[in-house]
Amino acid sequence: MSTAPTEPQTPPPPRHKAKDKQQDLSPQELAAKRAKAEKIGRTAAVFVMPLMIVGMMIWGYLGAMHHQEAKNMPVAIYASSASAATDFVEDLDTTNGEAVDPEIVDSSLEARNLVYDREVTAAVVLDANSATLYTASSAGVSSSGAISAILTPALAEAGFTIDAQDIAPLPENDPMGMGAMLLATAMVTAGYMPWSLAFSNSPELLKRRRALPLLAGWSILLAGLGVLIGGPILGVIPASSIIPVIGTLALGVFAVGSSQVLLTRIFGPLAAIPGMLLFMVLGQPASNMGMSVYALPKIYPFLHQFLPLPALGEAMRSVLYFNGDGAAKHILILIGGAVAALLLTTLIDRIRTKKGKSPTPTQINIASLHGGPRPQRKAWRYITLGAVPFTMIAIMLTAMLGAMQTPTPRHMPVAIVGSTTEQADQMAQSLEESMSGLFDFTTLQDADEAKQLVESQELTGAFALPSATQTEATIYTAQASGNAASQVVKQVFTQIAQSQDMAVEYQELAALPDNDNMGTASMYVGIGWVMAGFMVIMVGSTAAPHLRPLKSLLPLLAVYSAFMSAVIYMIAGPLTHAVDGHFWELFGVGMLAIFAVSMLTTVFNRLIGMLCLLPTMLLVMFLGVPASNGALSIYMEPRMFTILHDILPMPAAVESVRSVLYFGSAGLGTHLITLSIWALVCLALTMVIDQLKPVMIESHPISAEELAALQGRALEAKANEAALGANQIDAEAQDLIDADTPQSSDEKQSITN
Repeated sequence: MSTAPTEPQTPPPPRHKAKDKQQDLSPQELAAKRAKAEKIGRTAAVFVMPLMIVGMMIWGYLGAMHHQEAKNMPVAIYASSASAATDFVEDLDTTNGEAVDPEIVDSSLEARNLVYDREVTAAVVLDANSATLYTASSAGVSSSGAISAILTPALAEAGFTIDAQDIAPLPENDPMGMGAMLLATAMVTAGYMPWSLAFSNSPELLKRRRALPLLAGWSILLAGLGVLIGGPILGVIPASSIIPVIGTLALGVFAVGSSQVLLTRIFGPLAAIPGMLLFMVLGQPASNMGMSVYALPKIYPFLHQFLPLPALGEAMRSVLYFNGDGAAKHILILIGGAVAALLLTTLIDRIRTKKGKSPTPTQINIASLHGGPRPQRKAWRYITLGAVPFTMIAIMLTAMLGAMQTPTPRHMPVAIVGSTTEQADQMAQSLEESMSGLFDFTTLQDADEAKQLVESQELTGAFALPSATQTEATIYTAQASGNAASQVVKQVFTQIAQSQDMAVEYQELAALPDNDNMGTASMYVGIGWVMAGFMVIMVGSTAAPHLRPLKSLLPLLAVYSAFMSAVIYMIAGPLTHAVDGHFWELFGVGMLAIFAVSMLTTVFNRLIGMLCLLPTMLLVMFLGVPASNGALSIYMEPRMFTILHDILPMPAAVESVRSVLYFGSAGLGTHLITLSIWALVCLALTMVIDQLKPVMIESHPISAEELAALQGRALEAKANEAALGANQIDAEAQDLIDADTPQSSDEKQSITN
């Protein structure tokens, strides 16, 4: 141990030293310090807000939907012999124990009614050697398809002759049930979006006496918009259902809107985040609309019971497809949610009023939505505020419902392979006559060439006819290039082979991995990149306008693109396990995609401010998602989306992910060129716009009178103004008296004394 003397330690500085030092600063130095801190905080918000919103959405969707597997699907079983029912249930428990939850019922009628009432996903009625399988596609195509895929093999293996009956088929003009799903999703968006905008732009509208009548009128207006687009324009809503549909949609908008008003009272300017979490991130998977809740993690069947999107979606399903049967309980959930939200809002307002606080926001964060000075007339401000969500919902319904309403093959490229060219041509000509416009046939003689074309994604599949060396017909597909198209090719050409007494063999050339068994990972990673690029400009233009000049914006976007690309990979990879490996490839493509969409948004933001939401969302989401070949094959949508697939940034992003993950980056260069063109062209346009129009680096000012009125100080402000005016008049009068009355210096001194 050392015995060297130690140096005396310097006593620690007193805790109040920093405070005393700050008090020694001049007012100008304090103001500069506060401005610097605010600038740093606003710059940080440009990263934090998109991180929270995009991260929440992608984590929620990928975590729920990247791996779908049937779990505890309720099934009703009836048999004329009690032992036969028990034996079949035991067989199901042995072979599919975790997938199904069978229940023996007392009659075939009860079993059938349980399916119609959506209490079970299917019913099986056994009678000797025959079995009737009841499903209801109107209760969910995904659900009925999944349970049929489980029960049909089980019944066949048990030796039953199967009679499959769909007791509630979907209408021909809505064969996938997209009408109920997209109408419900649009109305939920219409419910929460306007109040988040109003909080930052016109917070006086959140006062309870104004919010309630506005919300009621808005609900009816948006319900009418939904019926107009879904009815006369797209034909999804039959004339006989118009009145109940309007009522149901209006109730949904009102319930979600009242809940969002409550969230603004609790979370203030951050209310949009919990709103998106409850209404969309959790609500969409739990809705049981796009996919069965029984194929998702266990929390979603629980959330399905009370969240507003599932309630509205199921109510719409009841009205559109089941003549209103079963809608009552879902409508009661919406009514109960609206009443609870209004009561809690009233309670919070009264508590704050008793404490002397304003129950509504007293600050304005977004002076104007159009990018210019704040409109002096409230009418123009309110019209703009309402027009943004109204137009967005109209575009969303028209584009997405119009694209995915009737997903049927349209010029889907498929190869016919024959032992001779003549044989292939003859089969193709025969199929073309019976399925005109559904498929575009390529005739080949070499099966290996057909396989290469399928693997390179030039074809969606190939059908090889039997030959002297191959007694079975073979269907080649590449599931990873598009799950929906792969299923269509299998289903259609299996039926063709069976109609001609051909045995069928299947060869999957690019199977999806177990961690992405529905092929959704590429779509949601692409959506994450696009949303990240869009959000940074939307947030930055209002929270940090000092970053808007290109000399500040470009370095920011470089850092931000790398940051968000890494975050999205972390969510898709280590956190949800939807993606395995390929970090550097996806990281680089993600940076380019985020930057390209950021520059696209910048162009519109320079021209029309926050209204850039509309054209940007139209291009990158409402047209981009249907054209992406992710959610649905572009060969099952109107021809326009096949053209947009080669142009828009969203398809380029989605196809880039697919190429990297499943095709060894084959074809990646084409998509990178598309993204690079968008980035460079939009950068050039931004530079031109900046030469013609000065870039605003500060928020537009708000008048003191408006802020005073918002903060409840209007009378105080008028009184102060009147007092100042009176003092000024007195001073001017005294000056006139002094000017008209000559006085000696002694007199003036005595008066002063």
